[in-house]
Amino acid sequence: MIPKRLLLLIACILLSFLGLYSWNQRTSTLDRIATVTGLEVAGTVLKAIHGAQDTVAGIWKKYVHLVDVQAENERLQAENERLRVLLTLAAEDNAELVRLRELLRLPPPEGWQTLGCRVLGRRMGPTSPLIAVTIGRGYLTGADPQTPAVTPDGVAGVVYRAGPYTSTVLLLTDPGMRISVVSQKSRTQGILAGTGAFRPLEMLFVPHNAGLENGELLVTSGLDGVFPKGVPVARLTSIRPSSQTSFLSVWAEPLADLSKLEDLLLLVRMPGTSWAGLIDPPAPATAGTAADANAGDGASRQP
Repeated sequence: MIPKRLLLLIACILLSFLGLYSWNQRTSTLDRIATVTGLEVAGTVLKAIHGAQDTVAGIWKKYVHLVDVQAENERLQAENERLRVLLTLAAEDNAELVRLRELLRLPPPEGWQTLGCRVLGRRMGPTSPLIAVTIGRGYLTGADPQTPAVTPDGVAGVVYRAGPYTSTVLLLTDPGMRISVVSQKSRTQGILAGTGAFRPLEMLFVPHNAGLENGELLVTSGLDGVFPKGVPVARLTSIRPSSQTSFLSVWAEPLADLSKLEDLLLLVRMPGTSWAGLIDPPAPATAGTAADANAGDGASRQP
């Protein structure tokens, strides 16, 4: 049996519904409230959906843009690397141009002509029989044995062995190297000898009464039958009496940087050129053997 309270509650609900229905029929208030509420709920849902769509679309566009940016970045990096290589090559070409211009500024002595050549390799060290460089000229292209090799700063060495198209240039510091020199100021003559790689040069047979000064320039005397007269060779760095010989102990450093040779000029004597004051040129005294080099070497060694 249904309780009276439940029947009373149902009746109240029906009466309230009928009252609201009748009131809504007259005023349409509930319809407007329902319409507005539905629109707001639908608008909120649609806004959320469109916001999600915009967010997803934005993320996709950014991803596509980032992919394009990465591809562009990789392209720019490759282009940057290519330009860096070109810049390095251009810098090397410019450095070579500067060196060649310096060589071209070097005027040859009267009666001599110059031939440019590139240094192809280097032989220097305790395991090497010679302190020398290999150049890209041979006896078919002007590099005969005993041909002087110079730089814009001074003498570098002399051609020791020559092939058809390549040669070996013996450098000043080789122990077998001998050059007849004269001091530029006091006009003291002597023989400049190499003592080894990265070691100073020794001026042999200098008497005690020679008026040499530290810093004085040594130039070729032209008496050895190999080098023309007046080519700068070295600068004096040490002058002192020797307790072992009757000569001074005289040391010098080369004017040319022999550790950075890349290009050289060969001095070639033009046909018909005579040696100054000489009827017959003396026998070449340069680039002799080590035994020949030590034969007359009575001066002291490294100071």
